[in-house]
Amino acid sequence: MPAIESRLHAASESFQAHRAGMLALLAEVRSHEERSAAASNASAERFAKRGQLLPRERLALLLDTGAPFLPLASLAGLGHDNEDLGKSVPGGGVIAGIGRVAGVRCMVSASDSGIDAGALQPMGLDKQLRMQEIALENKLPYVQLVESAGANLMQYRVQDFVRGGGIFRNLARLSAAGLPVVTVTHGSSTAGGAYQTGLSDYIVMVRDRTRAFLAGPPLLKAATGEIATEEELGGAVMHTHTSGLGDYLAEDDRDAIRIARSILGGIDWARDEAPRKFAPPLYKAEELLGIMPGDGRRPVDMREVIARIADGSEFLEFSEHYGSATVCGHIRLEGHAVGIVTNNGPIDSDGATKATHFIQACCQSRTPIVYLQNITGYMVGRAHEEAGIIKHGAKMIQAVTSATVPQITLHCGASYGAGNYGMCGRGFAPRFCFSWPTARTAVMGGEQAARTMAIVMEAGMARKGAVDHAKIDAMQQQIVERFERQMSVFTTSALLLDDGVIDPRDTRAVLAEVLSVCRDADARMPQPMQFSVARP
Repeated sequence: MPAIESRLHAASESFQAHRAGMLALLAEVRSHEERSAAASNASAERFAKRGQLLPRERLALLLDTGAPFLPLASLAGLGHDNEDLGKSVPGGGVIAGIGRVAGVRCMVSASDSGIDAGALQPMGLDKQLRMQEIALENKLPYVQLVESAGANLMQYRVQDFVRGGGIFRNLARLSAAGLPVVTVTHGSSTAGGAYQTGLSDYIVMVRDRTRAFLAGPPLLKAATGEIATEEELGGAVMHTHTSGLGDYLAEDDRDAIRIARSILGGIDWARDEAPRKFAPPLYKAEELLGIMPGDGRRPVDMREVIARIADGSEFLEFSEHYGSATVCGHIRLEGHAVGIVTNNGPIDSDGATKATHFIQACCQSRTPIVYLQNITGYMVGRAHEEAGIIKHGAKMIQAVTSATVPQITLHCGASYGAGNYGMCGRGFAPRFCFSWPTARTAVMGGEQAARTMAIVMEAGMARKGAVDHAKIDAMQQQIVERFERQMSVFTTSALLLDDGVIDPRDTRAVLAEVLSVCRDADARMPQPMQFSVARP
């Protein structure tokens, strides 16, 4: 395949300005993540007195040393617990990601019990449901490190109680699909949360620390008058010796994690295949920092992004001169064959038709598709309506919806209007969806929205005989501020409209990892059952 000849000038003022802006946004992302870790680690003294490891220490021992780990949804709930983002603690009370345990690639979910005893934080429910969805779709074993106070009753919402049942349903679905569910119950797993432990195929409990019961001592006494200690009701010894809920009795956290690793190591599950041979890109990943402008209205040649993620920077462009603002073509990425769909401008009828053709051709050849989003939307205007932009855009959306190959979306810059849909936004269920810090998602740009409403408002005032321009200007400012706030990646990622915000320099590594996940999933044939594995 021909190599892309980059025209990027790293010494230019615009590149340096873009780079500085990207680094500032990355620093903000990292500061939010670090605040969450610091809030959890502040419990170190209390955990040490109990002879326990902190959640991130447990996770580090569970995962294979030196193997890749892909954290997911680290900004979940940002700003939902505190409107001041500088004081908000994101993550949803759950640490999650894809990593290797005893050579087996797994979805790992750990209660962040250093914060509010592991009680679910805002968006924590949605985060857990999303992690289970990823595990099911990509046929990944599911490993839980559980220590949770459950729902925060002071912030009880009935809709969360009802939707929370989805966590337990998904655990049963995972098991029935032939995907092992391995749980280490480090501490509390109470009330409805007891089923998080009970719906597992393999359960490890920790002596003197595990607590699993439907009603703790206070509720038991209030409901029935019976008096019992926590250990009598739901301790590790009782469950491993009497009830049969626990399968393995561990002496402490380290021993429990050792057992969990042994469980994964003992099942007959395909490990990673030998690495494929490939050539690195011709251009430095560091240069990805300076490609995207802070102003989403400025044009970007997305081939410059492709040149820094593709093996050998090689790109075989498809139908280059037809619908040229829509860019499609083939690359290899760490040896994986990949179809690329991206944009150097709005999508017109020819571009939509070309993309539809290309997506269908990728399905025919079983080639995964990566969408690099930087799209202001579909073309509008009388000429484009006459050319059938709606029906051609609809064809593209149908192709994205019905594609039979893995689709992965990366929000690099703008993601506006129906362009978000046609380029496989979250609503179209890509296997994975990540964002750069410069990503901006909205039904339209803030200024466009404000101007649209100003025209409508001015016409209404004119019909009544007096136009108040000051009132119109104030309304426009409010709309712009509202749109700017909501289109920010810090808002969209907090709402789990992506699976995480990544450093552009890590793009190639992240895409290679999830492409490998998708390839293994499509090749794997787990043993499904009519029912999930039940406790004895």
